[in-house]
Amino acid sequence: MATPARTPRLRAWMLEGLTDRPGQHAQTGTAHEGRPWWRVMCLTGLDYFSTLGYQPGIAALAAGLLSPLATIVLVVLTLFGALPVYRRVAEESPHGEGSIAMLERLLSFWKGKLFVLTLLGFAATDFLITITLSAADATAHLVENPHLTSTLHGHEVPITLLMIALLGAVFLKGFSEAIGVAVVLVATYLGLNVVVVAVGLWQVATEPHVVADWTQALTAEHGNPFMMIAIALVVFPKLALGLSGFETGVAVMPHVHGDPDDTGARPAGRIRGTKKLLTTAAVIMSVFLICSSFVTTLLIPADEFKAGGEANGRALAYLAHEHLGSAFGTVYDVSTILILWFAGSSAMAGLLNLMPRYLPRYGMAPHWARALRPMVIVFTLVAFLVTWLFDADVDAQGGAYATGVLVLITSAAVAVTIAAKRAGERGWTIGFGIISAVFVYTTAVNVVERPDGVKIGACFIAGIMALSLLSRLARVFELRVTHVELDDMAQRFVRDTANRTIRFIANEPDRRDKAEYRDKVEQIREDNDIPPGDDVLFVEVTVLDPSEFESGLKVSGEVLHDRYRVLTLESSTVPNALAALLLHVRDGTGQRPHIYFEWTEGNPMTNFLRFFLFGQGEVAPVTREVIRAAEPDRARRPHVHAG
Repeated sequence: MATPARTPRLRAWMLEGLTDRPGQHAQTGTAHEGRPWWRVMCLTGLDYFSTLGYQPGIAALAAGLLSPLATIVLVVLTLFGALPVYRRVAEESPHGEGSIAMLERLLSFWKGKLFVLTLLGFAATDFLITITLSAADATAHLVENPHLTSTLHGHEVPITLLMIALLGAVFLKGFSEAIGVAVVLVATYLGLNVVVVAVGLWQVATEPHVVADWTQALTAEHGNPFMMIAIALVVFPKLALGLSGFETGVAVMPHVHGDPDDTGARPAGRIRGTKKLLTTAAVIMSVFLICSSFVTTLLIPADEFKAGGEANGRALAYLAHEHLGSAFGTVYDVSTILILWFAGSSAMAGLLNLMPRYLPRYGMAPHWARALRPMVIVFTLVAFLVTWLFDADVDAQGGAYATGVLVLITSAAVAVTIAAKRAGERGWTIGFGIISAVFVYTTAVNVVERPDGVKIGACFIAGIMALSLLSRLARVFELRVTHVELDDMAQRFVRDTANRTIRFIANEPDRRDKAEYRDKVEQIREDNDIPPGDDVLFVEVTVLDPSEFESGLKVSGEVLHDRYRVLTLESSTVPNALAALLLHVRDGTGQRPHIYFEWTEGNPMTNFLRFFLFGQGEVAPVTREVIRAAEPDRARRPHVHAG
């Protein structure tokens, strides 16, 4: 007997925070709310800093003895390329939308929507692979621990799935304490890495032959220093995982505390705090990348980095056990496992901040996609699928991760270049243009050498587009108007007719001369037996951007040829705008208005496609269907006539 009561409670819990009004999204509070930038840095640092768990090993596999030199190239690109780009992104997009929002403003209509969906596909690749790769590497650290390897070896996939499920459970319960947890995890993890790196550097300093052996091997393998630098410039794109934190840093921007006088339009304090966040994180990570790459390359035998080797995916953990003992190594493993597991939280936060900003607004996701918990379940299930497909293998997911990261950074570089050019900043335009070219090269090299990343990104893109178009088709008869605004003249027209039958004539404007309106009135009166003395109002809709799913409705009134009263509407679709106007007039006057149409000529399917893509087409039947969907009570629906 308790089941019926439990179901509404479950539904209410799942949809908590969801607004039922189209066009409205969950609010993040005022611009000055949030937490200090350094605490939020720890949230993005879960993703960024945790890459130390696998980045040195991947760098050693990719670049071999040149790993330290290639890492230096990566650091230069980080500090003088990605960092300036994302500091500018923080200025241009201070609410966490990132470079995607900047590029969205440059393109309109369907080409803009499809471009954004493509970038969202790569963003989904980046963030979801962050979740699965981090969980897989946490599993690797757990399984390779000397105390546990005999028990857990061979169970990598179920352990990884369990970690992802626990991460999803954290978000289902609530994420309010995540930043506090992130501070503890990041501080502990970085502190332990300082110890490991310091001990590694001490070992190198006290054993001079290590450096001599490395330099001799470099010379024997690659020849003169110029050749080494050239090869490092070629192979450094394989180390692109070390750039992973920037997009996440912008995505968590809404959590940054701003100034009391910050406004939603210009949160200067939040922007300033985010720039500090990005700069500090980049500097810290750059130091760790260079030092960790140096000590792991010099102190770990090359064979240990390969698949099956003890340093594969866990180079610093290998050094911790080798030089600081099993007890410290186990503590380091526990810290690494925790931060890698929780690193998915910053990626999940990025997904939950990014996807609901676009897909529901485009009509390309169900209405419940604005709620947090259903989206957590969806993303968790997708992460399960990715983990199963990749068999929880860290190396196998590296290409897809790097591709997602590089595509987003490249798009950000292009976006800020365009923004600088439009602002007339010639110096910044040239600088950002050079950075864009470097990232285009880096992305292209990565794609050529690891095409699996593009294939996986293409799967995400295809999935997003297919589901998006199906969702939009399923929601095609929704009202889709967020609000209705009538100017003074339009309000006067409606008020003047409110004490009698309210009649609208839908007109597709042509020449807008006197004959057009006269002929239209005569035809409608004759076809529908409207008494000669009854007033009529013309309604004309101008379609602005038919690719927009939701929009407001602005209604203006004007008198043409000293006789004909016309309401002009601006919207993204004709039928939905007319339906919204009729319902608004009904609610304001208490009367059920009438609207009169001419039947649309041509093939019905062609006309429906015109409506779906361009907001016009089967106007009369679609208007009636939108009204029927919005008003379940037939006795309260406005009247729709077609003849």
